[in-house]
Amino acid sequence: MGAPDEELMLAYRDGDAGAFNALYHRHRGALFRYVLGGIKERALAEELYQEIWIRVIEARSRYEPRARFTTWLYTIAHNRMVDHWRERGLSLVSLEDAPEAGDASADPARGAEGREALRSLAAALEALPALQREAFLLHEEAGLSVAEIAAATGSNEEAAKSRLRYAIAKLKAAVDHG
Repeated sequence: MGAPDEELMLAYRDGDAGAFNALYHRHRGALFRYVLGGIKERALAEELYQEIWIRVIEARSRYEPRARFTTWLYTIAHNRMVDHWRERGLSLVSLEDAPEAGDASADPARGAEGREALRSLAAALEALPALQREAFLLHEEAGLSVAEIAAATGSNEEAAKSRLRYAIAKLKAAVDHG
C-alpha cells in the first residue's frame, strides 16, 4: 500500500513532488465521487475538484498531521463546496452518468435490474437533506469515521452520527420499498 498519507503529505510539504502524485492517485476517485455527489453538473464538479487539489497544493507549507490526511483533505473539499453553494445555491447530483450496474450483455434482465436499483438509490440520495447526504458521502466515499465527519464539516460528533444514521435509514427504506 505504500507510505501512510500523512507521511506522504509531510514529504510533499518538504519538497517531494512524487509524494503529491502518490496522494493524488490514491484519493482522486473517492474525492471526485464526493464532489460529484454534491454538485449536479459534471463539468462544474470537475472544476471544483481541481480547485480542491489546488488548495491542497497551496496549503502544503502549513500542513501539520493533527488528524488523518483524509480528514484534512475532505475538510478542504467541504469548505470549497460550501463556498460554491453559498455563491450559487445548493445543487444536487444526478447520477445519470454513473457507470452501468452489472454487465447487461451477459444478462440483460440483471443489467436492467441493476440500472433500476442504481436509479432508485440515486433518487433517494438526491432526496436526502444536504447535511445527511454529505455525511453519507463522507462516510461511504471517503471512508471517514463519525468523528472525522464532524471534524471535516465543523459539527459535533452527535450531529454527524445522527445525520449519518438518518441518511442510511432513509436510503435503506427507499431501496427496500423502491
